[in-house]
Amino acid sequence: MNNKFNVTKRDGRTQPFDLEKVHRVLEWATDGIAAVSISEIELRANIQLYDKIPAYHIHELLIKSAAELISEATPNYQYVAARLVNYKIRKDVYGSETPWPLADLVIQNVSSGVYDDAIMENYTRAELDQLDAYIKHDRDDDFTYAGMEQFRGKYLVQDRRTKTVFESPQILYMLIAATLFSDYPKETRMKWVKDYYDDISTFRTSLPTPIMAGVRTATRQFSSCVLIESDDTLESINATATSVVRYISKKAGIGINAGRIRAVDSRVGDGSIVHTGLIPFLKYFSSAVKSCSQGGVRGGAATVYLPVWHLEFEDLVVLKNNKGTEENRVRQLDYAFQFNKLMYERLLTGGNITLFSPADVPGLYDAFFQDQDKFRELYEKAERSTKIRKKTLKAMDVFSQFVTERKDTGRIYLMNVDHANEHGSFKPDLAPIFQSNLCTEINLPTKPLQSADDKEGEISLCTLSATNWGLINDPKDFEKPCTNAVRALDALLDYQEYPIPAAEISTMNRRPLGVGIINLAYFLAKRGLTYGTPESLAVIDEYAEAWSYYLIKASVDLAKEKGACIKSNETKYHDGILPIDTYKKDVDTLVPHVERMDWESLRADLKEYGIRNSTLMALMPAETSAQISNSTNGIEPPRALISYKGSKDGVMAQVVPGYHHLKNKYDLLWDQKTPEGYLKVCAVLQKYIDQGISVNTSYNPEHFDEGKVPMSQLIKDIVTFYKFGGKQLYYNNTHDGAGEMSTGDDVALQQVDYDDDDCDSCTI
Repeated sequence: MNNKFNVTKRDGRTQPFDLEKVHRVLEWATDGIAAVSISEIELRANIQLYDKIPAYHIHELLIKSAAELISEATPNYQYVAARLVNYKIRKDVYGSETPWPLADLVIQNVSSGVYDDAIMENYTRAELDQLDAYIKHDRDDDFTYAGMEQFRGKYLVQDRRTKTVFESPQILYMLIAATLFSDYPKETRMKWVKDYYDDISTFRTSLPTPIMAGVRTATRQFSSCVLIESDDTLESINATATSVVRYISKKAGIGINAGRIRAVDSRVGDGSIVHTGLIPFLKYFSSAVKSCSQGGVRGGAATVYLPVWHLEFEDLVVLKNNKGTEENRVRQLDYAFQFNKLMYERLLTGGNITLFSPADVPGLYDAFFQDQDKFRELYEKAERSTKIRKKTLKAMDVFSQFVTERKDTGRIYLMNVDHANEHGSFKPDLAPIFQSNLCTEINLPTKPLQSADDKEGEISLCTLSATNWGLINDPKDFEKPCTNAVRALDALLDYQEYPIPAAEISTMNRRPLGVGIINLAYFLAKRGLTYGTPESLAVIDEYAEAWSYYLIKASVDLAKEKGACIKSNETKYHDGILPIDTYKKDVDTLVPHVERMDWESLRADLKEYGIRNSTLMALMPAETSAQISNSTNGIEPPRALISYKGSKDGVMAQVVPGYHHLKNKYDLLWDQKTPEGYLKVCAVLQKYIDQGISVNTSYNPEHFDEGKVPMSQLIKDIVTFYKFGGKQLYYNNTHDGAGEMSTGDDVALQQVDYDDDDCDSCTI
């Protein structure tokens, strides 16, 4: 490495380059890591050195050089690069690689307004010292490069303009735990803080972006998912837009239900004017969604929910495609169309689907969600009526239009509203589900607002985390992380603030949570299992049952201790009815129903004590948080063994966990001809889940004749999804070969995968 040049220090002084200092840093970064070379890193960095280079640029060059060496042959450079990032963080925060005592950092960051001053009010110096003694800073060595870069760019508290960082990773984890359990009794809270710190810092539990970036700061809104329903009035439409802006600014992802809004040319008032239809109001919502940048953490995003039988369906289903003009497209939103049993029956029998304006058929819209028999009666009566405006299309044409747009854009989603209500935790007659969220995994009640301060309406929030199945070796291992997750998230509901009264009232009434799953692909690979085989479905069934049981039990135990949620009586849980009692029995053809857990005792406790949290499970996407914990994304098969993830912070290589001994065991996404096996996995998981799953459908055209996925296959998979009780479908992914390459031993590598980051749990 060339050492014949000067380095510019932060204060502007120059001094000769110190090669020995670089050697010491690299020796520290490579210590104990096999199959890596200090000289290789130095050689790559040397090419980019120049006279009077800023000192901090040298370290960034070392990070970049180590990261560029991550490959199928040399994956361990991911740990070297991570250590170098961590070294840089510690130097910036502490002035050396040795962290300060926790109390000293808290005092400094509270005084500068970086941390919430409640930390100092809730904990004494002695207690902070006790927590400091428990912090395991060497856990930073468990990060990979992709995870540490995401930490640095996204989660650590910092001045995003100057990129000045104010903490290191283990401090973040400890202060999240301390903040969430701060109101627990002093005689027990240190135990809960330490236990939860262990869970999140060892990646047994994964947290979403709002919690990771916000808890311990003055920010106090951490619910990832916000569900807002609009009524068919200008007052409600304006209230919806206002609510969207307030929550977008707080880093939340938004689900908007616009299905009640009447169709174009409908009568308004005395009939002197006619309605403009949905599209102008969707443009209004789109502007609200994109009005805030969310503090540099992520951009605003929303999914709009609409019934497939809406009179404007043909104009609505194409809103995201690249054809048309700005006047008749609203591309910055995503769209989910809602189906039910009657729509599938019309498809399978070669029948028609009739489109109506919701306002023209009183009671039809509400019955669509609450009472399927009543919906059928009203729908068929309206079809026979000669006085109601309508349009009739072949059911196959409706499904074909939907599937075509879903395939071409990847971002047209599906919701089966009957399954969302029948196999959910809420009683449809008391608390119907009218929509889902941005990423299609949440099923919570909503009620339109007539003003932003309306206390009669209902905005639903869901607060998320996820269990790392890759670190679970026995179903009983779920008990501790599930208990800690429920308690931490339940405490967060009281700690956070609510910018809209209707959201606070709803949250306090229902206390909904959504605990998901990450690292399922690693879980399967470790056991030599692949997606959808009878053997894998049996194992997933056993583990999902225990996971579901311990989450529900944790909430029942909280109800015994702190009381049930106010509207516990509006849940099926209140009557001792569990997800395993309401699932679609077609799933039993995949895995015979067996009850291994003590469900009867749990049913009895539910009837006696109620439930603390009206929902407990939701399987969200987990792109960024999966990188943090070096896990596979949610329940998805990995696209490649080594992926190059593109984000606003650059391109980062990520290697699947257990690569060295499991690289031939992973079931890769693009090796599968259809999503059939994956959909079977989702069906088994849904059996135990009170909310929904962000279910993707993915296709590799190379497996089909002429390199094209036939329409019949796309529709067949949607029908299969419905048959097994599926609630919502999220992305449709098509592999076109762009950006793909393979190595000498045919290991698939993905060059750059620019994953959508709108919803990283909701993105966890």
